[in-house]
Amino acid sequence: MPKPKIAFYWCASCGGCEETVVDLAEDILGVVEKVDIVLWPVAMDFKYQDVEALPDKSIFATLLNGAIRSSEQEHMAHLLRRKSRYLIAYGSCACTGGIPGLANQFERDQILKFYYEEAPSVVNDTRTRPQLVFEENGRRTQLPELHHVVRSLDQVEQVDYYIPGCPPTPKITQAAVAALLDGRLPPKGTVLAAQDVALCEECPRRDSKPTDVVFTEFRRTHQKLLDPQLCFLAQGVVCMGPATRQGCGAQCPGGNMPCTGCFGGTDRVKSQGAKMISSLCSSLTAKEDEEIDRVLDGIPDPLGTFYRYTLPRTLFRRKIDLPAGHGTTDPGTTTE
Repeated sequence: MPKPKIAFYWCASCGGCEETVVDLAEDILGVVEKVDIVLWPVAMDFKYQDVEALPDKSIFATLLNGAIRSSEQEHMAHLLRRKSRYLIAYGSCACTGGIPGLANQFERDQILKFYYEEAPSVVNDTRTRPQLVFEENGRRTQLPELHHVVRSLDQVEQVDYYIPGCPPTPKITQAAVAALLDGRLPPKGTVLAAQDVALCEECPRRDSKPTDVVFTEFRRTHQKLLDPQLCFLAQGVVCMGPATRQGCGAQCPGGNMPCTGCFGGTDRVKSQGAKMISSLCSSLTAKEDEEIDRVLDGIPDPLGTFYRYTLPRTLFRRKIDLPAGHGTTDPGTTTE
C-alpha cells in the first residue's frame, strides 16, 4: 500500500517552523517511515514542476508555514490547495499573519524605500531597486511581486486545520501529524492544539494571578527585576496569557518572560489584541487624561504588543491589490 504523500512549504516566515520539524529528532524517523515527503524545499531538492505534475488531491496533507506576501507565495498556496486533501496552516504566520504581518502598518513603497534607499547600512546613490523583470544579453529574469499587504493563509485559500505557535512545539506537531495519519481528525477549521482555554490555565504562576488587578503603571521586562514565581500582571508587566490559547506549555512564563501571544486567541475571541487592551484598560486607576497617558506610556509599542502575531486578522484591514477577477476567501478584506 503506498504511503500518504506529505508536503512542507515555507512562505513569509523566519524558518523557525521548519526547525520545529527538525526538532522532532528521532521521532521524525517514525514519521518518515509512514509518509512519502513530496515537497520540502528547505531540506530536499524538489522542483515546482514535480508538484504541478501530481494529480489533484494526491498529496494527503500540506503543512504550509508563513504568511502570504508575494505573488509566488500566493501561487504556491493555490497550487498546494489544489493538490492536497488537507491544507494546514502551520505556525503563527500562516494562522494569523505573524510577525511579518506587522508590515501592514506601512505602505509597500515606504518599506522598499527604506530598505533599498534610506537604511543606515545601505549605500545606493542611484536608488536602484529590484525590478520585477530584467533582461540582458537575451536572458530574462523575473522576480515575484510584493502585494500591498501581508495576509494569513486562510485569507488566500481555504484552510482545513490550524497548528499555532511561533513556532509550534514539537509535541503539538507530532500529535497533529499522528492525528492526520491515524484519521483521528476533528471537524475542519479546528485548531490542532490543546484545549480551547486561555494560557493562564496551564501557567505555573496561575495561583498568584490577582482576581482584581489594578494598574498604576506598566513596566517592560528590562526595567524591572522580575519575580520568577509571581504573575506578570501582578508585577505591572503586560502578559498576553489571558487573551491567548494554551498549548505551548507556558514555556515563556517558565523562562521568566511574559507571554507574547503567539498561539493566538481562543475560538471565543474575535480580536486577541482588543480583548487584552479592554482587560488592561478597565483596570487602570488613572481617571484624568494626563495621568492615563502617563500610565500608557509604559507600553511604547501598543500595536507590536497586542497585535504582534495577529495584525492581518484584526477587525480593521488594509486593502489588497489583486488583479481583476482574482478574488479572496476572506469576506472581511476589501480589494482594490
